[in-house]
Amino acid sequence: MKKICVLALTVSLCFAGASFAGTLRVGATPTPHAEILAQVRDDLKAQGVDLQIVEFTDYVTPNLALSDGELDANYFQHLPYLQSFCKDRGLDLASAATIHVEPMGLFSKKFATLEGLKDGALIAVPNDPTNCGRALLLLQSAGLIRLAADSGLTATELDVEENKRGFKFRSLEAAQLPRSLDDVDAAVINGNYALPAGFNPAKDALLVEGADSPYANVIAVKAGNENNADVQALIKALQSDKVSKYILGAYAGGVLPAFGGPAK
Repeated sequence: MKKICVLALTVSLCFAGASFAGTLRVGATPTPHAEILAQVRDDLKAQGVDLQIVEFTDYVTPNLALSDGELDANYFQHLPYLQSFCKDRGLDLASAATIHVEPMGLFSKKFATLEGLKDGALIAVPNDPTNCGRALLLLQSAGLIRLAADSGLTATELDVEENKRGFKFRSLEAAQLPRSLDDVDAAVINGNYALPAGFNPAKDALLVEGADSPYANVIAVKAGNENNADVQALIKALQSDKVSKYILGAYAGGVLPAFGGPAK
């Protein structure tokens, strides 16, 4: 009987873990992700879900922690990055829903306008494949460079076919880009790193993505957990009028709601 009780307890604990046991550990970068999550903590608590926000300052660890089971979900990345990361690392993660877009922008401390950017300027870009491609596509959209037709979303500096103004590029970790502005002429910076550094893409960027950017940030989970009850409660809370109003008010255009159900 003792062995049976121990076995029953073990099964019960395993089952509780599979359903997150009312505790939802979500990894996030501080701004804006952790700030947005904080807006729904009390709403989830009222539903019996204890939202624990685990902050990260890089783009690698949150996905590894999710894959290893240290997190139940994460919220820091756009879908192309998630797909590329999973392919490169052999991870089985999936998007459960889209939440917001952080327009990527070109920033400079040395030049006040895009037209004033000098020929041969040194431009820093993110060094991870999807965000590097995103940055180069942004520069191409303004006619500053032209990429090879088949380069796609993961374009690199090697895919630049036309660079009439002789721009030079420096690849840096995304988190370092705001600090690089003293050493380069301009930098293409992700919104979640521009905002805490005091830059608003909608107001301060020389060039910024439009609201129709395909790089919506998602709630990521282990594949198969998309419909978990606690995850769905989190998504419903985030895709609410309350959060939409918070995003529009808190970030003044630097972050935009991108609700519309699960990303495909």
